[in-house]
Amino acid sequence: MPHRRTPRLVATDLDGTLVRSDGSIAPRTKRAVLAVQDVGTVFVMVTARPPRWLHDLSDLVGAHGIAIVANGAILYDVGARRPIRTSLIDPAVALEVAQAIRAEIPEVEFAIERPDRYGQEPRYVNRWPTPDDTLVAELEILLAEPTAKLLVRHPSWHSDELLAKISPVVGGRVAASHSGGHSLVEISADGVSKATMLADFAAEQGIAADETIAFGDSLNDLPMLAWAGTSYGVANAHAEVLAVVDEVCPTNDEDGVATVLEQLFDL
Repeated sequence: MPHRRTPRLVATDLDGTLVRSDGSIAPRTKRAVLAVQDVGTVFVMVTARPPRWLHDLSDLVGAHGIAIVANGAILYDVGARRPIRTSLIDPAVALEVAQAIRAEIPEVEFAIERPDRYGQEPRYVNRWPTPDDTLVAELEILLAEPTAKLLVRHPSWHSDELLAKISPVVGGRVAASHSGGHSLVEISADGVSKATMLADFAAEQGIAADETIAFGDSLNDLPMLAWAGTSYGVANAHAEVLAVVDEVCPTNDEDGVATVLEQLFDL
C-alpha cells in the first residue's frame, strides 16, 4: 500500500471493478463498503450506468444517498430517484457530432441516455432489456433534447478501435471514451468526466483529492484515477489503466476493492 493514512473518500467504478462479472456484489464487498462508511469515510459509486441501474444498489450509497452516474454527467440522489445536478450535451452539438460520425463510419447506430429516459434508433442493437418507455426514433428526434450520453455502437469493431476512429472526428466538441462495453463508445459533453463531478462532490464534502482513493478498470475511469490521491486498478483492467495507476489489486471476481479496503481500514 502506498500509505496508511485512512482515506476520507472512497470512489469506485461499478461494472468490471466493484461488481463481479456475473453482475452481483459479493457479500464480502458489501461488508467492506458498509464498514468503511461506519467509521465515517464517504463512499461514492462513480459509474457509466444510467440512473435507473442504480436503484438495486441503494443500500450501498450511505447516508448522503448520492451516486455519480452517466460518466459524470449526472449527480444523482438514488433514494429520491432524481438528478441533483447535470452536465448535458447541447442538442445542436450532439446532432452535429452524430452526423459527422455517421459520415465517417456509416454502419454505426446511436442511442441516448437522458436523465429520465433512454432512447435509440430503430436498428440499434441493445444488449440489455429496453425500458418500457424507450424512445425509438430517428436521430433528429432522439437528439432534440439535451442528453447525458450519446452511445455509438458498431456491429463488429472492438471498442478501442471504434474510439480510435471516432476521436479525431469529434475533436474537442465532446468527450469520447468507453467503459469496456462491446463495440460501444460513450460520448459526453465537452469537459465532462467522472473526475469533474467527483471533484465537485468531494469539494462539497470538504474533502481534497489527496484524501481520496479511487478504483477503476476502463478508459472512462482514467480521469478519475488521475484526480484521486491514490489510484487502484483491478487486475482485469484495461492495459492503459494498469499502466498508470498507483497500485494494482485483485480482479473484480476476486473482490479486489474489498481486499484493499480491508487492508487500509484494518477490517
